[in-house]
Amino acid sequence: MQKEVNNWFASWFDSPYYHILYKDRDYDEAQLFMDNIVHYLNLPEEAKILDLACGKGRHAIYLNQLGFDVTGADLSANSIAAAKKSENKTLHFQEHDMRLPFDEKYDAIFNLFTSFGYFENDDDNLTTLKAMKESLTEYGFAVIDFMNVDRVIANLVPEEVKTVDNIDFHIKRYVKDNHIFKEIDFEDQGQKFHFTEKVQALRLQDFETMMEQSDIFLLDIFGDYKLRKFHKTESERLIMIFK
Repeated sequence: MQKEVNNWFASWFDSPYYHILYKDRDYDEAQLFMDNIVHYLNLPEEAKILDLACGKGRHAIYLNQLGFDVTGADLSANSIAAAKKSENKTLHFQEHDMRLPFDEKYDAIFNLFTSFGYFENDDDNLTTLKAMKESLTEYGFAVIDFMNVDRVIANLVPEEVKTVDNIDFHIKRYVKDNHIFKEIDFEDQGQKFHFTEKVQALRLQDFETMMEQSDIFLLDIFGDYKLRKFHKTESERLIMIFK
């Protein structure tokens, strides 16, 4: 019997297989980005930072090691449970839906590694942006680190098999209805699984329109974790600084 999961971003991110498939993510690259963005924002010592959609907390933990007071928030109960093992007096984790503002106000809010554009309803993107703005201090900054859609589509690998921990993940990628889809099929312990990742193909102009509607001021745009200029066809990432 195959296990099919429909509410993909809640269930897939909460699955242990999500963390198995993506276990080889580049921690050095993540830390380089945090070093560069913190330096660029010139955050005060002991600034309060929110890592929004923090997963198991790799960015939040590193930011805390740099001396900041960090909160990590994620919808995944399993990820938060794992992250909580690293908590201390200036590092905390909580389950939270990014569409809802926080009671606390933060000097910086980071939404990293393409953790945006998952919702079925387009209005939820606007709701999320407004919630981020509402959760900033008067002088706070927010950062969204999104994929560069044009480059991703141009370099899309339609099919591949990725073997991790003796599990063969069969992956198919395609573009449909202005979304980038990733179908993931695999078998483990005699059971077949199927998950679907679906992210809106949001480009810079889409974010600019949403930010204008949300009364948000877009301050700067970068194209990679070294904070080089954004180029529509060449840049690896779309990194936006706003308030």
